[in-house]
Amino acid sequence: MDWQPNQESLRTLAACLKDSLSGFNKAAQKQAEIMLSQAKASPDINNYLAYIFSSSEPPAGLALTLNDWHLVRSAAAIMLKNNVKSNYKQIPEPSITLIKLAVPLGIQDKNSQIRNYAGNIATEMIRRGGLYSWPELLQELLKLLGNETGQVSNEAQEGAMAAMAKVCEDNTKLLEREHNGQRPLNFLLPKFIQATKSPLPKVRAQALTAINVFTPRKSQAMLNSIDDLLQHLFFLSEDSVPDVRRQVCRAFVRLVDTRPDKLLPHLQGLVEYIIAQQKSDDEDLACEAAEFWLSVGEHEDLWKNLEPYIHKIIPVLLDCMVYSPEDIAVLGGASDDEDEEDREQDLKPQFAKKNLQRGGATAEGSESADASQNGNAFEKLASMDDDLEEGEIDDLEEDGDENPDEKWTLRKCSAAALDVFATDFGGAVFTSILPYLQTNLRHTDWPYREAAVLALGAVAEGCMDSVVPHLPELIPYLISLLEDPEPVVRTITCWTLGRYSAWAANLRDPGRKQVYFIPLIEGILRKMLDKNKRVQEAGASAMAHLEEKAGKHLEPFCGPIIQQYVQCFNKYKDKNRWILYDCVQTLAEHVGPVLARPELCNQLMPTLIDRWQKVPDQSREMFPLLECLSFVAIALGDAFTPFAEPIFARCVNLIHQNLEQSIAAANNPSFDQPDKDFLVTSLDLLSSVIQALDNAKAVKLVESSQPAFFELLSFCMEDPADEVQQSAYALLGDCSKFAFDQLKPFLPSIMPILVKRLDLDNILDDEVDGSFSVVNNACWSAGELAVQYKKGMAPYVPELLQRCVAIIANPGVPPGVVENAAIALGRLGLDNSDLLAPHLPKFSEEFLKAMDETDPSEEKATAFKGFSIVVAQNPQSIEKDLLRFFTAIARYRDLKLQNPIKNELHEALQNVLSIYRQLIPQFNDFLAQLQPEDQQALKATYAL
Repeated sequence: MDWQPNQESLRTLAACLKDSLSGFNKAAQKQAEIMLSQAKASPDINNYLAYIFSSSEPPAGLALTLNDWHLVRSAAAIMLKNNVKSNYKQIPEPSITLIKLAVPLGIQDKNSQIRNYAGNIATEMIRRGGLYSWPELLQELLKLLGNETGQVSNEAQEGAMAAMAKVCEDNTKLLEREHNGQRPLNFLLPKFIQATKSPLPKVRAQALTAINVFTPRKSQAMLNSIDDLLQHLFFLSEDSVPDVRRQVCRAFVRLVDTRPDKLLPHLQGLVEYIIAQQKSDDEDLACEAAEFWLSVGEHEDLWKNLEPYIHKIIPVLLDCMVYSPEDIAVLGGASDDEDEEDREQDLKPQFAKKNLQRGGATAEGSESADASQNGNAFEKLASMDDDLEEGEIDDLEEDGDENPDEKWTLRKCSAAALDVFATDFGGAVFTSILPYLQTNLRHTDWPYREAAVLALGAVAEGCMDSVVPHLPELIPYLISLLEDPEPVVRTITCWTLGRYSAWAANLRDPGRKQVYFIPLIEGILRKMLDKNKRVQEAGASAMAHLEEKAGKHLEPFCGPIIQQYVQCFNKYKDKNRWILYDCVQTLAEHVGPVLARPELCNQLMPTLIDRWQKVPDQSREMFPLLECLSFVAIALGDAFTPFAEPIFARCVNLIHQNLEQSIAAANNPSFDQPDKDFLVTSLDLLSSVIQALDNAKAVKLVESSQPAFFELLSFCMEDPADEVQQSAYALLGDCSKFAFDQLKPFLPSIMPILVKRLDLDNILDDEVDGSFSVVNNACWSAGELAVQYKKGMAPYVPELLQRCVAIIANPGVPPGVVENAAIALGRLGLDNSDLLAPHLPKFSEEFLKAMDETDPSEEKATAFKGFSIVVAQNPQSIEKDLLRFFTAIARYRDLKLQNPIKNELHEALQNVLSIYRQLIPQFNDFLAQLQPEDQQALKATYAL
């Protein structure tokens, strides 16, 4: 390259990067951040960042230690990756070329951290530019990995394999796809399998990591290489390095779903191997091994073959369910902490917390980063990264107080496997654990007592029939354990009691219910106000589970339940309050209108409104609060009216704010994208309010909305996020039903958006389940609009017909979506039969098949009526489907269908049958082709 850095500019940028990480001089840090922001406008900024991150020595004249220079290089690498991510298309081609030269240097760097950064920049370049915008990269990585000259350093081989694994993870489909007559994976996979023989442990582990990207997928390359891969896996199963064996276990887990036939002959050996790995002192390896039981236990073709080994597996699972000494040191004797505020990390989403734990670095070689001195710098590096990748910041030793119950552990995995085996093998599992329970449920050491209660809860669903005879003794004992001096025991007891709550709730003898069910409710409610926050959390979670299982059985107890909830709202800190919202919404969902009773509503609603007034618009607490209010509104119905207006207005305002923030972020990458959950939960609450209130009141709220309600809705219908679109189309359907006159003026702009969203070409290639959920709601709203808009739908009928027929005829579309598309199609026929009739042969068969699978409902009735009107206009066009049509009419059953819909459907069906009676010369002979019971039904119902 001709480009050379200006030394003064280089020193200035390096100094700014260093100062931006300073946790000791806030003024210098702020000034550096301003200068870095301004530097982004320079056309050469990415050249300088690439130069810094790939240079192992600091520039002359800059007084930096090697450790400080490592931090500067790290900051430059993260800034460069973020620039590639957000502005790839704006980066000049010479700069792209320079980055492509810098990345291989970074991949070969002696510092493992820089090698990881280089791999992340490489995968981001390919993600933005496409694999074939940089074909030399794979060739260069393979060349380093192969070490054909014998002169490639160990670090370079490790960096190349790690980078390759990242590229595979981010470009899986692309590597499997054919390009110029070749599929890259056909060439790469054998190379990766060969790399598992490397003398370097990190290369072996990363090679398996890359392979494991593809093991769950049934590609041609994997099909061709499976036998070779299995040989290597069995060889590597004895590897001395735990990380390698962890990837071996992961490969076996993933092969359970894709190639069970290949594993079955080796099952006995695999059982012995997995048991040995699960007993390892390495927690990550043991947990990865335990995942094998989960996979096999859930695989319909394999689980039965484990039966001969259950007596070996279950004792290992039980042993692994006891808290480790390290965990006991954290959890044992936990104090009463009800008055302590939640820590910030307790409130972060799990992925964010995981990222924060990647907070420090130890450089390989002569220098080492001192975490105590540079902790602030590492945290700042983490905050700089838009999307922290694995390996960008190595694990930093934390205070050691992380709660083991808040991460996926060997204990949890083992309990989940026991749950799966209980479902698979039923009573045999309970028989196997019964001696363990008898020994440990009353153990004097709390970790064994706790593990026994966990085991009892784990088998609840699969072994219920076997446990039931023991429950009259077990339930009172468990209730007594709610007062155990050890908070961890109280916590797990709440969970286990929740798992058995259905038994107590469904006792028919009032006397037995008094003995078991009422004390169970009282005990769990009491633990919701425990002095320990984790016990509170477990009590609230158990109560939500009990509400789901008990349902209407809870109606007599709603008074004390809500009284307890009100006390909890006054007492709980942030984290547990979120679970409390779930308790309220689950109660509302299962007891429904009971909550509208004044004595209940007058207790609950002031408490919820108090939170509504205290929670700021930007708080994440808004999500559970909005969701909770959605269920409460539906339960209260018109009794929600006093609270509706300010709630409706604030939801509209939240949507407006977040749409504006999205537009600003789209125009300026330095702005943060808003959390889509604000839009989703606000839209869902608006839907609930519109459904709950009397129509006139709902209409008034829509009319008075500022900004204009349906303009905001149309923006949400085109939001990039599927979950936002899904809620937006649900709201559109509700507005069609309850506020159509207000919606009507906006339909000329809304309908084209709706029609476009029904195009399957937008989603089938992506295999995105969320997109099908959007199409499902869009189909449903189209059907509701067809009923209300009548002839107004005419301009859109041709495209809607094309889209709906494509949906119902495609075997790859989920049944629920097919059902809603067929209903929309039928409803279009109510007022636009003349437009559909000429095309009837295109969809009659698929429509009738879909109706066969659809449960009786008002929606089905109107769709069937619309279809019959269409048939009446073109009766001779569906001769091939006529028997199916007559059978569908004969077997149609309405479910408490009310007039006038019931009569109108009957008239439409009677009319079309009369038409065919005149058209078919030997009508009785035609009817004779039907099943006798169908003939009888037609003659009885339609006087044929």
